[in-house]
Amino acid sequence: MAGYLSESDFVMVEEGFSTKDLLEELTLGASQATTGKVAAFFVADLGAVVRKHFCFLKCLPRVRPFYAVKCNSSLGVLKVLAELGLGFSCANKAEMELVQRIGVPASKIIYANPCKQIAQIKYAAKHGVRLLSFDNEMELAKVVKSHPSAKMVLCIATDDSHSLSRLSLKFGASLKSCRHLLENAKKSHMEVVGVSFHVGSGCPDPQAYAQSIADARLVFEMGAELGHTMHILDLGGGFPGIEGAKVRFEEIASVINSALDLYFPEGCGVDILAELGRYYVTSAFTVAVSIIAKKEVLLDQPGREEENGSAPKTIVYHLDDGVYGIFNSVLFDNICPTPILQKKPSTEQPLYSSSLWGPADVRDCVAEGLWLPQLHVGDWLVFDNMGAYTVGTGSLLGGTQACRITYAMSRVAWEALRRQLLPAEQDEDAEGMCKPLSCGWEITDTLCVGPVFTPASIM
Repeated sequence: MAGYLSESDFVMVEEGFSTKDLLEELTLGASQATTGKVAAFFVADLGAVVRKHFCFLKCLPRVRPFYAVKCNSSLGVLKVLAELGLGFSCANKAEMELVQRIGVPASKIIYANPCKQIAQIKYAAKHGVRLLSFDNEMELAKVVKSHPSAKMVLCIATDDSHSLSRLSLKFGASLKSCRHLLENAKKSHMEVVGVSFHVGSGCPDPQAYAQSIADARLVFEMGAELGHTMHILDLGGGFPGIEGAKVRFEEIASVINSALDLYFPEGCGVDILAELGRYYVTSAFTVAVSIIAKKEVLLDQPGREEENGSAPKTIVYHLDDGVYGIFNSVLFDNICPTPILQKKPSTEQPLYSSSLWGPADVRDCVAEGLWLPQLHVGDWLVFDNMGAYTVGTGSLLGGTQACRITYAMSRVAWEALRRQLLPAEQDEDAEGMCKPLSCGWEITDTLCVGPVFTPASIM
C-alpha cells in the first residue's frame, strides 16, 4: 500500500453491519446529548468506493481514472482513491493544496478548469502542476505569461443538449475555432498535448461520448499538422453514480470502448483519461437529518374528513439543512429526495400529506407530495445516494450547525484494498454484474475483478 489510508481513518465493521446500523448509533447518541451540535450525520461506505473502482477497471480497461475533487472533497474519499492509485482533477488552488497535502504528487494532478485566476495559475507553476486545460485565446495568453512550461489540453465543446447539466453552454471550444487556438499555441511556444471534453452530467445518450471521441480525433489531426505532439485524450465525466440510472454505466462503457477502438486503437500512443466524480461517491454516502420544527396546516376542503374523523391536514416539517446545502440536487438535478424512516411505522398508523423544508427562504423546499406517518421534532430522516456535491457545501442561508462524516469499511473490503485485488467470484450465474457494496460486503457477493491497475504519472 502507498500509505495514504490507514485503519485509524475509518470504522472497521464486520460483514452484515449496514450503514443504517451505524447511523442509528450516531443519531441515538446525538438525541441523548444535552445540546445539539450536528445538523446532519453522514456515513460514508469506503468499501463502496473500492467496489466502484474495480468495476470501472473491468468495464474500461484502457482508461485511467482521475477523480473530480469538487464533487466530494472529504478526506476519507481522497485518501482511499489515492490509495487505489487514481489521479486528481482539480478546479482551483484549494483543491490542489488539499490533494498535495495528503501526499499526492503533482504529476498526478490535472488543473482542469478552463477559466483560471492568474494567481492560481502561478500557484500551479510553483507547485509543479503542469497539465492545464484551456478553451479560448485569453486563457491561453494567461498561461503563456504565468506558467510557460505548462502542458496544455484543449477542451472542446460537445452536443450536451439532452444532459441535465449542460457544461458546453459555458466551457469548450467549437471545432471551428480549434485550428486557430492550436496555431496560437504554436506561435506562443506552448505545447498542446491533448484534447478533453465533457458530455455533461446526466447525459441520457451514450452516443454523445462516441461523437465527442470522433471530434477529438479531428482535433488530434489538426494538432499533428501544426506540429503538436498530442498524446492525451480526456473523456471527462458524466458517468452515473447510482443503480437505476436512465443509462447504465456498462452501456456507456461499451460505446466508449467501441469508439476508442475505431478512433484511438490500442497501441496508437494515446493515453486515455476520464474525470469521474458522481460515479465514485454518490451511492457511498448516506445521511441522517433531524426534524427541528413542524407545523400542521388544515386543508380548506369542506365536507372531507380523514379516516379518524378529523379535518384533512398537511404537515410541514423543517430540517436543519436544505437545498442551499446538502440537498442542492433538488435545484441542480431536479431530484426529489425520498426519506427513509429510522423507525418503521406500523401498518395501523395513518399517513399524512407532508413536505420537508430547509432553514432558508421560500424556495428551500426539499420535498413535497410525501405521505408520511406523524413524525416529531427530534426524529431523524435518512437519505441515501447523498455523496455528490453535498459534503463541504454547507448551507448558505440559515444553517448554523456542522455536518459530521463517519467513514466505514468492511474488513473484507480493507483486505481487498490492501492487496489491490478483490476476492474471486463465487456465483458464476451473476458474472459481470456490478452491485453496490454495503459496509456488510459479503464475500459471496458479485465482484467485478479487473486487471490490477495503478496509474503512473501523467507527464
